[in-house]
Amino acid sequence: MAASAGIVVTGTEVLTGRVADRNGPWLAEALRAQGVDVGSVVVVGDRPEDLRAALAFLAAGNDLVITTGGLGPTADDLTAAEVGAFQGRPSELDAELEQRIAAVVAALSARRGWDTEPESAAAGIAKQALVPAGATVLEPVGTAPGLVVPVADGRSGPPVLVLPGPPVELQGMWPAALAAEPVRRALAGATELRQRTLRLWRTPESELAATLRRVDDQLTGLEVTTCLRDGELEIVTRYEPDADDAYGRLVAAVTADFAGTLFSDGPTVDELVARALDERGWTVAVGESETGGLVTARLTEPAGASRRVLGGVAAYANSAKEQLLDVPPATLVDGGAVSPAVARALAEGARVRFGADVGIGVTGVAGPGGGTPEKPVGTVHLAVVGPDGALAYSDRLRGDRAAVRGRTGTLAVHLLRQLLLGGPPA
Repeated sequence: MAASAGIVVTGTEVLTGRVADRNGPWLAEALRAQGVDVGSVVVVGDRPEDLRAALAFLAAGNDLVITTGGLGPTADDLTAAEVGAFQGRPSELDAELEQRIAAVVAALSARRGWDTEPESAAAGIAKQALVPAGATVLEPVGTAPGLVVPVADGRSGPPVLVLPGPPVELQGMWPAALAAEPVRRALAGATELRQRTLRLWRTPESELAATLRRVDDQLTGLEVTTCLRDGELEIVTRYEPDADDAYGRLVAAVTADFAGTLFSDGPTVDELVARALDERGWTVAVGESETGGLVTARLTEPAGASRRVLGGVAAYANSAKEQLLDVPPATLVDGGAVSPAVARALAEGARVRFGADVGIGVTGVAGPGGGTPEKPVGTVHLAVVGPDGALAYSDRLRGDRAAVRGRTGTLAVHLLRQLLLGGPPA
């Protein structure tokens, strides 16, 4: 049985969506790699009562509770004191830690040219050096220390691991957190927890559901989750090693029923095309209008992009299409800027201008305005041109502007995947 953990992400800015939560998902996967199952990620604002309620909820059924955020020098940063009170351990000033934080703040201020008022800076430093009695201190990666706060003697409950909110600080502190003795003791029962992903293209969830129902009695020990996103249907399975045979039966069933749409047994489509380009020693360039650089951004996300992606042009204006990517004026006049011919010309222009092996062209109407009866909002045209041929795809996509643009980017990468590797058509 895997050890379990619960995560509390603090911050009104995260709760209201002004800042996206990167820590919860990162911690869930980092814990999974350690054999620790995460059942809940709770997001709370900067209200003490909400943090206390989340701690009580998670402490009731987990071996470890983790908090992120709320460790700064300002008045709304209350996590350390509230966790200490929850664990029955009042906070006290750690004078040596105060000196270490002061040195970090002084170096940071000098590097960034900050002119801070001494008294307010000292007050903020002292606040960050308040440590619950008996807690283990994790040295700061930024200015905020982490903490491991065990429950007070005579009480029951898991330790609480208190981590900073900035992802770079949290991730930098993670090895020290895992090495802390209270954390190691809490997770001593952790076993390997495997995770595998199968990826299908353009497969309805209802069809997959029928397959899963048929083999349900053969899948004991598997936690199977499906997610449909931009035409891709992910089957994410978590299981302990003794369920390996059951996972093999799941893979066999999916492969048998969806051989025509199964395109990956792990890597994302972006990783697949990056690998395929590298194996051929090919380069790629992009000419995109509707997506405004999103396709180029996706292609440059995998590591090593500089050896395969030569560049991209976001050519919105017709003049940019003509001057930067050599789209013939007659092509723009005959079919308009949103047409299969312009997509092909953008792909060919990018390929020639950058000297790439493969060119990608994208044009469309993302909305919310700009549509016509002949070319309604959501109309998209894509083309991929390579050394041995070309592929084209046209569609009308549903959703708002962001959804249309995002889905178009996915279609472009899948069209490139089809050119390079075959498999289900875009």
